Amino acid sequence: MTEATRGLLLALFCFSTWGSFPIFFSLLTHIPPTEVLVHRVVWSFIFVALILLFSKQWRRAVAALKNPKLVFALLSSSLLIAINWGVYIWAVGQNRAVDASLGYFINPIVAVGLGVIFLKESLASYQKLAILIASAGVLYKILGVGEFPWIALTLAVSFGFYGLVRKQAQVDTFTGLALETLLLLPLSLLYWGWLTYSGEQHFAINSDGLLLICSGVLTAIPLMAFSAAARRLSLTAIGFLTYLTPTLQLLSAVFVLGEPFDKGDFVTFALIWLALIVFSGGAIRERQKLPQSA
Repeated sequence: MTEATRGLLLALFCFSTWGSFPIFFSLLTHIPPTEVLVHRVVWSFIFVALILLFSKQWRRAVAALKNPKLVFALLSSSLLIAINWGVYIWAVGQNRAVDASLGYFINPIVAVGLGVIFLKESLASYQKLAILIASAGVLYKILGVGEFPWIALTLAVSFGFYGLVRKQAQVDTFTGLALETLLLLPLSLLYWGWLTYSGEQHFAINSDGLLLICSGVLTAIPLMAFSAAARRLSLTAIGFLTYLTPTLQLLSAVFVLGEPFDKGDFVTFALIWLALIVFSGGAIRERQKLPQSA
C-alpha cells in the first residue's frame, strides 16, 4: 500500500467519523447537552493524555504549559471549541442537525473572511465571488425563509476563530487538544461533581456511560487520523475531502434522523454549494499556476 493510499484511507475514516456525529449524538439526546459536553471534555482529555504518556510525547505538553502566551492562546481556543461542541450537541438534540451541517459548509468561507480581517490577507477575485454567493445564501435564509441561521453561523464563526487562534499557536494538533481539554477539565469536573451531588448525573456502568466515554474517544481518534492523513496527502485532496464531513452530516440528518429538508433549505444549501464550487475551483487553478511560475 502506497503512502498516498494510506493517507486517503485515513482521511476517509476521519471525515466519515465526523460525518456520522449526528447519528452518534442522537443516541444521547435524553441527556442534557451540557452534561454530554462535560463528558466529551473529560474523556477526550483522559484518552489523549494516555496516548501522550505511552508515546512518550508528554514532554511537549509540559513545555507548552511553561509558555504563558501559548497557554493564553490555548485557553481562548478551548473556550471556542467548547462553544462549538456545545452548540452542535444541542442542535442534534433539537432535531437541527441540518442547520448544523450548514455551518460546516460555510466554515471555509468564514475562515477566509477572518484571514482578511485579522491577518490582513488579500482576497482573489474567485474568493470575493464565493463570499458574495455564500452571503446570498445566508441572506435568503433570513429574508426568504424568515429565519436567522444562528446555529450554522455560531458553528462556522466559532470554528473559524478556533482555526485562527490555533494557526498562530505554535503547538501540534494532538498536543493542542490535550492542553485545551486540560484547561477545560477543572470546570468540567466541578460541574460533574455538582450533578453527582444533586443526583442529576446520567453516567453509570451501562450503555449511557459507554456512549459518554465514546464521545471523548471519537473526538481524539479521528483527529489522530487527520494528522496522519495530512502528512501524506496534498492540500487540494484534504480540502476536497473536508466537504465529506458536512455532506455526510446532512445526509444523516435527512435520511437517518428524518429531519425535514424543504425548498427554503434547498435554495440556501444550493447557494452555499455553488460558493464552495467557485471557492474550490479557484483554489485549484491558483495551485496549478504555482509550479509554472516557479
